[in-house]
Amino acid sequence: MKTIGLTGGIGSGKSTVAKMFASLGVATYIADEEAKKLMNLDPGVQQQIIALLGDQSYVNGKLNRMYIADIVFNDKNKLDHLNAIVHPAVAKHFAAWKKKQTGSYVIKEAAVLFENGGYKNCDHTILVLAPLEVRIQRVLKRDEVTREQVLSRADNQWEDSKKIPLADFLIHNDDLKNTENQVNKIHMQLSL
Repeated sequence: MKTIGLTGGIGSGKSTVAKMFASLGVATYIADEEAKKLMNLDPGVQQQIIALLGDQSYVNGKLNRMYIADIVFNDKNKLDHLNAIVHPAVAKHFAAWKKKQTGSYVIKEAAVLFENGGYKNCDHTILVLAPLEVRIQRVLKRDEVTREQVLSRADNQWEDSKKIPLADFLIHNDDLKNTENQVNKIHMQLSL
């Protein structure tokens, strides 16, 4: 069974694209969602995060996402350390999840697939693209954040120009019908 990495910059629409693949019956793993679950439920991961970022990392046993984001998106060293805690836990969880799936391939959606080298563990990669201003507006509408916070998060991701040469497939996500057509075309190719 092939692993297909799906990625894109913040607000590019990778979650929308992942849902389109899921609607075609493709098992889809959303790494960011699973990471949040592991950060909330795995005691070993929790202890390491508290050791790194302090007791305020959790409020009433729940991950204090705003507190953590304020720290790590302004301190690359802390972000790297947090990723070194979370990414191995997610990789282990994904491997166990994949063993339970059927089909010719699975989708692994991850925001920093290229940045953390995760693409090397994929058979193919799909990069979702959208103009920066469109991406910013999508995130402003979706999350309770400022434009500066969106740009700060985007700064921790590679530019699309650096990711494009590493991607096997590109999806230009500027029109939903067009995006759906691109997903269907890629699905046909991957299902062979």
